[in-house]
Amino acid sequence: MTDQTASLSAPVATGEAIANTRKVFIKTYGCQMNVYDSTRMGDALSSEGYVTTGTLEEADLVLLNTCHIREKAAEKVYSALGRLREMKKARNAQGQELMIGVAGCVAQAEGEEILRRAPAVDVVIGPQTYHRLPQALRRARAGERVIETEYAVEDKFEHLPPTEKKVIRSRGVTAFLTVQEGCDKFCTFCVVPYTRGSEVSRPLQQIIDEATRLAESGVREVTLLGQNVNAWHGNGPNGESWGLGDLLYRLAEVPGLARLRYTTSHPRDMDDRLIEAHRDLRQLMPYLHLPVQAGSDRILKAMNRRHTADEYIRLIERIRGVRPDIALSGDFIVGFPGETDEDFEATMRLIERVNYAQAFSFKYSVRPGTPGAELGFHVAEEVKAERLERLQALLLKQQHEFAEACVGKTIDILLEKPGRMPGQLIGRSPWLQSVNVDAKSSQIGDIISVRIIGTGPNSLFAEQTGS
Repeated sequence: MTDQTASLSAPVATGEAIANTRKVFIKTYGCQMNVYDSTRMGDALSSEGYVTTGTLEEADLVLLNTCHIREKAAEKVYSALGRLREMKKARNAQGQELMIGVAGCVAQAEGEEILRRAPAVDVVIGPQTYHRLPQALRRARAGERVIETEYAVEDKFEHLPPTEKKVIRSRGVTAFLTVQEGCDKFCTFCVVPYTRGSEVSRPLQQIIDEATRLAESGVREVTLLGQNVNAWHGNGPNGESWGLGDLLYRLAEVPGLARLRYTTSHPRDMDDRLIEAHRDLRQLMPYLHLPVQAGSDRILKAMNRRHTADEYIRLIERIRGVRPDIALSGDFIVGFPGETDEDFEATMRLIERVNYAQAFSFKYSVRPGTPGAELGFHVAEEVKAERLERLQALLLKQQHEFAEACVGKTIDILLEKPGRMPGQLIGRSPWLQSVNVDAKSSQIGDIISVRIIGTGPNSLFAEQTGS
């Protein structure tokens, strides 16, 4: 799953608070799956009388939903816990309660260490057990410091309450929907198999029911999530084996769902049926995040990616053959142990050949417990930094060129939120770009036709067309 660094936003309070209502502030770090998990933790806590709040100071419970994909992400959590400890001391001195919980992948990987380093923490709960959060909080109130990080035997999704329709509506016209969790690929740089467990797919009907509920509540666009989302598999209506492509064809039949996306994919799970879905489904947006990580076959083998650079490029050519307007996004790691100048140049050549509309790139960081941590021939930090600067400059150039190529095009955008100027609304292009448009006669949730008239650093500007 792509690490997108810490998101400091929290779900907004829903419903009218009453005097004895408890409030929870959820701070989400990392990937889109953590964003989804945070919303579902809020749903689970609703049975305990909690409503979510965007104001830390008014919270009775603070949850940090954490990411462990990089060392800095984990250290940010401990830094935040230090600040929360002081807040808890001040609250307790006034005879008031403040409970602190750590959820997500850092919780899974470092449960006992969290309790040792952060005595103010009441609950540590992993990504596969957050449906047990209400019970864990009750135990914590009784004086126990709770760790829930054993992989649950039960299906957590079956134990989570359905999200209220008014809550869904308050969250906007786009939504994430987790369909697959865990990873069996065991890339040597990655902690996901150890923090999220093995690959598990949600049942077809469970997914359809949730998607239908989202659509009935006003959601127009759904992004399917998974650590390896295109590894999703299930049984179709007649017991036949289905993959993600089949699932997308079925979701395209859900009334009200105008747009579909999915992330994050692995090249080895990109099968013919999924490629056909990109050809056939107007609801499936022409944007694909397909990480490659490196362009050197030697490094790809050391990473245990189980594909070559040429196989990746030929796959991209097949996808573009059925959907020429598709925009590609990727992930890159520079400075993997043993990476030579020649290996790095191979990555640069792959980027030049593929031409990405967007990408995420990082210096390699050692994650304890992964095979990569045992490798020798580590690349010097200054070399990593120089390579990353060059690689990001190329990716940024490609991103800007893609945006400039949009100018003059007439496209449909889904209006998602108000802009900063009166009458301005912000929507998303089919290629996931933010688009600013004066649309006084339209409203959030509408899909309107616009002509792109300019670009900004991270967005496009458009005017609404008459059609």
